[in-house]
Amino acid sequence: MEGAILGLEGVYRTFKKGRTLIPVLQDIDLNVMPQECICLVGESGCGKTTTGKILSGLLKPSRGRVFFEGKDTTSLRGAAYNAYRRAVQIIHQDPYASLNPAHTIYSTLSFPLFRHKLVKHYNEARERVAALLEMVDLTPVADVIDKYPHQLSGGQRQRVGIARALTTNPRVIVADEAVSMVDVSIRIGLLNMMGRLQAELGAALVFITHDLALAKYFAWEGRIAVMYLGRIVEIGRTQEVIANPQHPYTRVLLSAIPEADPERTRHKQHIQLRSEDIPRLTELPPGCAFHPRCPWFVPGMCDSEVPTLERGADMDTRVACHPLTRGEPLTLYPA
Repeated sequence: MEGAILGLEGVYRTFKKGRTLIPVLQDIDLNVMPQECICLVGESGCGKTTTGKILSGLLKPSRGRVFFEGKDTTSLRGAAYNAYRRAVQIIHQDPYASLNPAHTIYSTLSFPLFRHKLVKHYNEARERVAALLEMVDLTPVADVIDKYPHQLSGGQRQRVGIARALTTNPRVIVADEAVSMVDVSIRIGLLNMMGRLQAELGAALVFITHDLALAKYFAWEGRIAVMYLGRIVEIGRTQEVIANPQHPYTRVLLSAIPEADPERTRHKQHIQLRSEDIPRLTELPPGCAFHPRCPWFVPGMCDSEVPTLERGADMDTRVACHPLTRGEPLTLYPA
């Protein structure tokens, strides 16, 4: 997509287990526009985190290319490569495992400042770290800056993780399940803070979550990319995907979300899957990977060829579903 700050083109990623190659990502095309919020949504194991790590440069694709400001990242060297690594930062999912227990909060946050030569001496680093802690609402700063991670709560640790992602003034932040490990009572506070920081910094945000309701709340003005077994099966503006879901998997996910109104929840239609079993990545079915579970399965079509992302009924949404892209109505498969 023209004007994208970060993008993936035809990205595949496999991991080796013994003699077996596990295809975690397959043919991923994704563009991140400046200052936008895009959510990657899907079940556990669908490849969301791997996609985020490839975007942020922590993993290399087995095939395909990663672009930063229109340039292939494999061609970047020296200052250009360092600029890419500074511009794309990641917030890890687990605030307990992502912080070094032997380092104080000051040490954790000051290291990237010195590494990228953003500060020159201790006093300047101390001031910058204090400003970062204030940005993520860890105040009073004096009560936090010299503590170790084990002396903080889970919510405080996650705020430190967010502050670490902000140290290099990034242009893209990849938030990998950034609120899944904290109490429900403080999730909205963290989400609101991240939204505020994104607006203040003018950075793009790639928000990874398994919770479609959370994606709906957080990226209402942005886009949603729905993933299933290593592929993007639907991508479009959040409001369109939520109001008019096209791919069967997206429809199933939305039907499972409880409504705030108990009466609406009781009368909400629940879509029954053909099978509850998720195929293994080492034994992917032929054709569309969702067809063994799909209520709208079309024999001879869905099980014969892998669908590609094409324009759906909404021209701003792309969907990987044979019947939809061929203009055929979805008909429930007979039980």
